[in-house]
Amino acid sequence: MNILTPELLIMAYQQGYFPMAEPDGEMYWHSPDPRAIIPLDHVHISRSLRKTVAKGIYETRIDTAFQEVVINCAEREETWISDEIIDAYTRLHELGFAHSVEAWYEDRLVGGLYGVSLGGAFFGESMFAQMSDSSKVAFVHLVEHLRHQGFILLDSQYLNAHIASFGGIEIPRNEYLSRLAVATRLPCTFI
Repeated sequence: MNILTPELLIMAYQQGYFPMAEPDGEMYWHSPDPRAIIPLDHVHISRSLRKTVAKGIYETRIDTAFQEVVINCAEREETWISDEIIDAYTRLHELGFAHSVEAWYEDRLVGGLYGVSLGGAFFGESMFAQMSDSSKVAFVHLVEHLRHQGFILLDSQYLNAHIASFGGIEIPRNEYLSRLAVATRLPCTFI
């Protein structure tokens, strides 16, 4: 039975929680302390990545292959993205709360990311790359899009070297929840 209803997921995100599946399929709710975010006014884009973006190697698109992006994100040796999560986030996408940013090369999906959008908050879930820098180009496009739409919070959940390279930081959960409350009340739309 699929417990991840769209209503449950939206309520969880509004309270600072998100689900992850264990290899055995068991679902766990996470609300890390500290919480990783990428401040939209302090995103670090390396010089080499700026050059890659400027070359226009990849065409970026939004929401043209959402389920494909999620499935590609799940295709790794260890993943927290179960079939239940794929189904639940696909339903969220159909309702307008989950989105993908994709990198295409010669009309083939080669990279991208997906996440959840509520008010002025975007919760980054996962990304994948089949060609050099393809997911990073999608990320740059996401950041530009979020800024343009007036978003104020880009949640990356946990900090790792990849997130830190973009300017990701950790903040205490209480501070995160305060920022979350403000962000989710904003009248922003992703599309």
